[in-house]
This record gives sequence, structure tokens and C-alpha cells, in this order.
Amino acid sequence: MEVGPAHDAGMTKYLISFPSEAMMVSDEELPDVAAAAHAVIEEAKAAGVYVFGGGVAEDVRPVLVSEDGSVSPRIYPASQLTGGFTVLEIATREEAVEWARKIAVACRCSQELREFMYDPAS
Repeated sequence: MEVGPAHDAGMTKYLISFPSEAMMVSDEELPDVAAAAHAVIEEAKAAGVYVFGGGVAEDVRPVLVSEDGSVSPRIYPASQLTGGFTVLEIATREEAVEWARKIAVACRCSQELREFMYDPAS
């Protein structure tokens, strides 16, 4: 089995996220929160750990796409995805916790941290 360079280096992808209802900031605070969040993302990019991130477009309804290609307006129960997320590729869980802390400070709300399983194709 061939192993990619990121796996050789012990790198793991982490999902750092929060639901929209967790971010309780006023309209007046929002520009400062956005600037702080963007600063953390720029720091992650400069550190070479940023993979992808963004906010979920909550005004666009999700759909469920079946194996046959049919589209339904329903989604899986309890799978509501809102808020924002960041995917980082980092060597240790401790580092992931530190990045999650930085994002929590910037966004003014706690962050969920999840680890992706290793996939040699990603």
C-alpha cells in the first residue's frame, strides 16, 4: 500500500465547526468577529495547515440525492448542518485543539473538533 506524504509525516485532517445558533453576536459585533475569524484562517494558511473552510449557506435548502439521481427536498433526520467549519491538516490532536481554541476566541463560541479517518485517496 502506497502512503501519501502527509500520512508519512503523521498528518491528520480535523474538522473544527460550530452550529449557527452557538454564535451569539450582535450585528454591531459581526464585522469584528468576521475580521478575527479571517485572521485565524490567514494564520492557518501561512502555517500550511489550512485545507478548506466556510460558512454553510443556510438560505439555500439542502436536498437528498438518491443512487438513481432523484432529488428530494428532505434530508436525513438530525443531520441539520448550519454555521461554519474549517478543515485543517495537522500533526497532533493537541495542535488541533489549539487551532480550535483560536477559532473559538475569534468566533466567540465553542468549537466542535472531529478527526477524519485516514484515506490514502484524499
